[in-house]
Amino acid sequence: MSGLYRLSAQQLQSGYAHGRFTPVEVVEALLGRIAALDPKLHAFIRLDAAGARAAAGLAAREIAAGGLRGPLHGVPVGLKDIIDVAGQPTTCHSRLRLDHRAQRDATVVARLRGAGAILMGKVATHEFALGGPCFDLPFPPARNPWNPDHHPGGSSSGSGAGLAAGFFPLALGSDTGGSTRNPASACGVVGLKPSYGLLPRTGVFPLSWTLDHVGPMARTVADVAALTAALAGHDGEDPGSARPAAWADPVAGLEGGVSGLRIGYVRHFHERDMAGTDPEVAAALEAAAAGFSAMGAVVRDVALPSLADFAAVNRTILTAEAFAIHQGWLAERPGDYAGLTRSALLVGGFITAADLLQAMRLRRQMMAAVEAALSRFDLLLCASSLTLPARIEDAAEVARTYPLHARAPFNVTGHPALAMMSGLSASGLPMSLQLVGRMFDERTLLRAARAWERSLPAFDGPLLR
Repeated sequence: MSGLYRLSAQQLQSGYAHGRFTPVEVVEALLGRIAALDPKLHAFIRLDAAGARAAAGLAAREIAAGGLRGPLHGVPVGLKDIIDVAGQPTTCHSRLRLDHRAQRDATVVARLRGAGAILMGKVATHEFALGGPCFDLPFPPARNPWNPDHHPGGSSSGSGAGLAAGFFPLALGSDTGGSTRNPASACGVVGLKPSYGLLPRTGVFPLSWTLDHVGPMARTVADVAALTAALAGHDGEDPGSARPAAWADPVAGLEGGVSGLRIGYVRHFHERDMAGTDPEVAAALEAAAAGFSAMGAVVRDVALPSLADFAAVNRTILTAEAFAIHQGWLAERPGDYAGLTRSALLVGGFITAADLLQAMRLRRQMMAAVEAALSRFDLLLCASSLTLPARIEDAAEVARTYPLHARAPFNVTGHPALAMMSGLSASGLPMSLQLVGRMFDERTLLRAARAWERSLPAFDGPLLR
């Protein structure tokens, strides 16, 4: 049973159904791996071993009695520590929230419990899902399981690191400027920013009301699809929650391939819009475009507004809204923030009403531009991270490379976007690509991601070590 930590949620379900192992055995295997490796990786802020064991025992009894609830029953999940679990702290990785206790479950947590998932505990984030890895906080930053000298991306850092390390097969992050897709890119896993409003945010500590998304993460596309399907649905307590006219379960049709799909390749994001793209990353994107073409897709270049313009709109809205959320604490307890977080938040105090209104006006134009592109193409292909994850203790290099990405555009527009591996660099770190779909068409997006996943070779990653 020592290899149970390698299994996907889908594989766990098959094992339960055939009596090869139980949720109790799975949780014990994961707890053993966490005990062995997390002292070096720091993925967890609060491991709830007792709660996980109790939930595993209940799931085992229900499954043995023939009461399988669905594809998440008995499957362990890691939760970014901005998501409320009743009775537990939601620290947001900050000393400002060390005494906080959630009064009730976030809506996504309630839905996980209803599906029979096992909550393993709270995992690391950048402080309040902002900034980057910091060493002046009450908990150390998570590290990259592919090479612990490097960062794992963020802000959903513990979610990405824990998945790659084999601590859980499913995780939830959040995504305001790419914070689910960054750790997916850095850790070689799959991270989805769903369509804006598809997944409820009630009980998730906000960073920017206009841009925040809850992000499903896993090691496989099929698991992301199942997790998304379990959590999707309108929430009357979330003002941004959507009621799409039609939304199809993405699990169905996942193996349909890409033959006949039209894919717009946003080449200018990494070739012209931002200096500093790693040549290996660019070459892997070219190989991905050729790979989709070889699988039967029609791949053509397409132009969108410049990456710099998208980033400016994202940054203006995000910092203005984040400052509004944190204004009281910044006045009363500024020294309790990490220096990097405090600096990022204070920028929002200089955003004028005119700046914010202009950003909102440009946002509408950018949404229209992406909609126009997706009227001609079924999907878009572009970069996620433009560089490899830097060494975590090289603050200057982290600061230089963290902004080098193409994720913020789709927080601005709200379209679903997914990051996953494009290959492995010569240094042994994951490289990534990003796929973008039409609003509320996660089915086509995940179908294409699954086709790409099938084409990838097996990599000797952290799960085999």
